[in-house]
Amino acid sequence: MNNDGPVLSALDAQVLEGVARGESTVQLASRLYLSRQGIEYRVGQMLRRFDAPNRPALVARAHALGVFAAGQWPPRVLPERVK
Repeated sequence: MNNDGPVLSALDAQVLEGVARGESTVQLASRLYLSRQGIEYRVGQMLRRFDAPNRPALVARAHALGVFAAGQWPPRVLPERVK
């Protein structure tokens, strides 16, 4: 395993997978039983952590860093990237 890559909480992994699928904040909040503000907070934290200016860049950066399983739809965060 590549140890220098990012490791996400289980909830952040679910949020990132949803963003990668193109789900809106409202859709994510409803599916994960969180508030819209909770989703925005988690997405904002990941944008800063991955140094990405927006959601598409966040997904691209996560993909480039090997966070997602290759060639899989819907996108899934690799189990070794979840703590």
